[in-house]
Amino acid sequence: MPLFDHFGFLAPHYERFIQPKDPQVLWRRLKLPVEGALLDAGGGTGRMAQFMTAKAGRVVIADFSLKMLLQARQKDGLLPVCSPAEKLPFGDASFERILMVDALHHVCDQAAVAAELWRLLQPGGRLVIEEPDIRTFPVKLIALGEKLALMRSRFLSPQRIAGLFALPDAHVDIEAEDYNAWIIVEKSR
Repeated sequence: MPLFDHFGFLAPHYERFIQPKDPQVLWRRLKLPVEGALLDAGGGTGRMAQFMTAKAGRVVIADFSLKMLLQARQKDGLLPVCSPAEKLPFGDASFERILMVDALHHVCDQAAVAAELWRLLQPGGRLVIEEPDIRTFPVKLIALGEKLALMRSRFLSPQRIAGLFALPDAHVDIEAEDYNAWIIVEKSR
């Protein structure tokens, strides 16, 4: 357990500081719309999931911070679930699409999270992980700031994240632009 609940403290003001991004960037990478369910893992306040509700049959947002999820509950069409990303309470192959934005560096066990997201992804499904690109100088400064704030953040390079999905039935692509990277994983049918 962290010494200080950073996300609980920030929850009521989070979206004032961390503005939602253009959802079309994620719609394209997720290949939306889909009829099946979409999971936003580590989705916090629902700042990105709120733009997915008309693009998927059902949008579930899972996060470990109850205070962040209380903010998400105020947005229409989101189904919030309080759970660590390492052990999510869903059956195998529950989601046609899975999204994780700016959250992988905050989890305790990144390999366990990758395995869990893979377990939840349907055959033929697509997973998109968006992370700040630690190879860039501004993100290195952010990583240092999070260390100084005593956050448990651990940033991985896009190649290391892709390596978490080195599986026989996975097709992995990496896209990078400015200070972000997207790891796009498709599960064979």
